[in-house]
Amino acid sequence: MSAYAPTQIDFLAGDRRGIGIGVTRLALAYVWLTIALSGVVFSEPALCDALMVGAIVLLPVVGLTRFTPGIAFYLMLWALIVAGGYIAVTQAGEIEVPIKHMSITLYLALSSVVMAAFVLQSPGPNIRLIMSAYLVAAMVAAIAGFIGYFSLVPGAHDLFAPEFGRVRGTFKDPNVLGAFLVPPLLYVLNSIVRAGVLRSGFALLAAPILLLASLLAFSRGAWVNLAVALVVYAYLAFASAASHRQRLQLIIYVTVGVLVALGILAAALSVPSIAELMHMRASLEQPYDVAQGGRFVGQAQALGLVITHPIGLGALEFARAYYDQDAHEVYLSMFLNAGWLGGTLYIAVVLLTIGLGFRQVVRDRGGDGVSAVLAAAFIGMVIEGAIVDTDHWRHFYLIMAMIWGLALAANTPRDPGRVKRRAP
Repeated sequence: MSAYAPTQIDFLAGDRRGIGIGVTRLALAYVWLTIALSGVVFSEPALCDALMVGAIVLLPVVGLTRFTPGIAFYLMLWALIVAGGYIAVTQAGEIEVPIKHMSITLYLALSSVVMAAFVLQSPGPNIRLIMSAYLVAAMVAAIAGFIGYFSLVPGAHDLFAPEFGRVRGTFKDPNVLGAFLVPPLLYVLNSIVRAGVLRSGFALLAAPILLLASLLAFSRGAWVNLAVALVVYAYLAFASAASHRQRLQLIIYVTVGVLVALGILAAALSVPSIAELMHMRASLEQPYDVAQGGRFVGQAQALGLVITHPIGLGALEFARAYYDQDAHEVYLSMFLNAGWLGGTLYIAVVLLTIGLGFRQVVRDRGGDGVSAVLAAAFIGMVIEGAIVDTDHWRHFYLIMAMIWGLALAANTPRDPGRVKRRAP
């Protein structure tokens, strides 16, 4: 019996390990599917939201997250921001809308915290998993947009490009589509730069598709986002290159990329309808910006209300009771929605994320460039936040989560007893 017992124990332990590996693989597939569906948002809540709620519960249960004091601090910041929003609800004339808005913010914040802990648990493999799924989501949205824009399938135009000839793909809003495409576009460009043209494969196909879809979304904010992100990425990649040879290669790739982008733009502008809409959208001052009662007038009024209402007005109360539209400026909106407490801490989270992103780029000098992609993509969104409300963009919270998880992983010693998971 004594000779048999160890064999039985080993068999049972091996069986448990097999079950554990199977559960882990299923959980990772679940995360991949959740992110891959994040570009299908015809209505809200979307299917990806239901899946993400499941991921918030699932990932800690199956041991695919790592919670540290840094993650707890990140959670605390968002908890205080949301608390400020719920306090501001007391100032609203109608509480149903602001309560719902802040509850969505709470969900997005929790998803960001859990995804940061997921990245922290295994940074390299988990970021690759997330970005591969994100790239699939972006390609599906972009290709759907083309199908609708060029009416390749009957009825597709009304579904994927119905708003004034602007591509919206699988999103409700072309402005969100344009912004959603920026991080994966940076990611594939980084893949081309790091692997070389001959070994880039899918990235060479994806880059022009994502770029053209971003162009045809005709979103001024997304164009600014993309331009800023590309400049920041080029600078960070150049500054963090391990050798002068890498810097020379980067200069060559950037030059070729600019020429290709100009070629795509020229081809698009050869279509009269695109050229006309491009001319209209490229204007820095649209009528709804500068006209009486336009965006800029509303932002000035919002600033005055921020100064006189330290508790805030309650989420979306500005558009309901004080003006006929939102402030269209996320930093003003956060002060209006969550008071001085929530607004100040929101800006603090943004600045901390920028700092963590830049520090990680320095640490990854000569690495795979993903930290530069994340930092540049986040900076682009931060700048776009000055002209549009970005506080409910799912990819904003996802990019932030990856930056925090990656940066905290560099500060957190690994448990020597933890078995490393191979990349999926």
